[in-house]
Amino acid sequence: MRTLVFSLFILTVAAVSANEKLVVCNYEAKAHLRQGQGQFGLHDLDEAIRYCNYLIYGYAAIDDKTFKLVPLNEQFDIMKDNYRLVTDLKRRYPKLKVLLSVGGNDDVTGSGDELNVKYRNILESTTHRLAFVNSAHTLIKGYDFDGLDLAWEFPETKPKKIKTGLKKAWNSFKSVFAGEHVVDANAEQHKEQFTALVKELKAAFRPDNLKLSLTVLPNVNSTVYYDPRNLAPHLDFIALHAFDFYTPHRNEHLADFPSPVYELIDRRVDENVDAWVKYWLNNGAPANKLVLGIPTYGRTWHLQGEAKIDEFPITDLEGPGEPGPLTKEAGLLSYPEICTKVTTRTTTPGGLTKISDGTKRRGVYAYRYPDKDDKGGVWIGYEDPETAAIKAQYVKNKGLGGIAIDDLTLDDFRGVCNNNKFAILKAAVAAM
Repeated sequence: MRTLVFSLFILTVAAVSANEKLVVCNYEAKAHLRQGQGQFGLHDLDEAIRYCNYLIYGYAAIDDKTFKLVPLNEQFDIMKDNYRLVTDLKRRYPKLKVLLSVGGNDDVTGSGDELNVKYRNILESTTHRLAFVNSAHTLIKGYDFDGLDLAWEFPETKPKKIKTGLKKAWNSFKSVFAGEHVVDANAEQHKEQFTALVKELKAAFRPDNLKLSLTVLPNVNSTVYYDPRNLAPHLDFIALHAFDFYTPHRNEHLADFPSPVYELIDRRVDENVDAWVKYWLNNGAPANKLVLGIPTYGRTWHLQGEAKIDEFPITDLEGPGEPGPLTKEAGLLSYPEICTKVTTRTTTPGGLTKISDGTKRRGVYAYRYPDKDDKGGVWIGYEDPETAAIKAQYVKNKGLGGIAIDDLTLDDFRGVCNNNKFAILKAAVAAM
């Protein structure tokens, strides 16, 4: 009997291990620059890391002359030894893998059509790709990272604009005959060259058993730049950051849910999680290699007096909302900056009215109407523990590989909402 019970126990453990989902945790090192209660130090990672399989260090950069992988902030990453301090966490958490991520919209050079053009230039030359591969291998091995994450900075799709009357009709007519604005005339070649880069990286990494992952950044069109069937065999996982479809910097006068799970009426068909997942699955990516990105923040717009907050997409907006006390970035609020307002009575100055998502399709939002001087109005589309759990349940139902939290430094790492540190991370993990 004891033998039978022991055997069943072993089988149960094996089954749990086989079905274990990946929890990929993004850590943006620049959070150490925030002041006061918003500052995120290495000690703040301790509460979160026990839930993570992978920790992604963001971000490294590409030298636009040598095309080598280099630290984005050498003073902090190297001189203050933050690379080493982070990879040393594996001594306390031996199952943790730490990857260095390159790009992530943090390695910014140029503007307009030349914005981050080095990420395309590097692909076009085997010599440039070799310089990148060799330098990546050296940097990763030198600081004991377990591999590289490619948060490649391909051009973003053009933001949706408000068009009415004759302008709307002309735009529809023009798009039929001329198509959408081309953001990259050599996109097809860059798609093939990126696949070549991934294969070259994996070949260089394989002898040292180094990991290689891909993060698909928001608003980068997967159908234009990624070949799932040929990429997947050479990647350990693919993180789909299917959010930020609408942001106050891309869409100053038009607000909507930043990360709906399913398609909503009168939106582009690709502006939702399900469309992204289906593209990768239908084009040859194994489900167990796809991990779904879950943001830990909200996007905010300045709400004007005449705006209708429940007719989507929302118009009568005037650009990004005011910076928060912790993040100090216009148009963005961390989860703790939001939750402390929505838990306040709406009669309290600065309080927000929260509207939950009964449909489990679109997301949650909060708002505050402006005063008589048109000041203080705000509309926020954001993620909270409940919507994060809905996305994690979607991952479970679809048989996907796991989740990617983006990022830990914007979750409630101090537990100010309900005395529950990293509430979004924990809710998502629990739901899988």
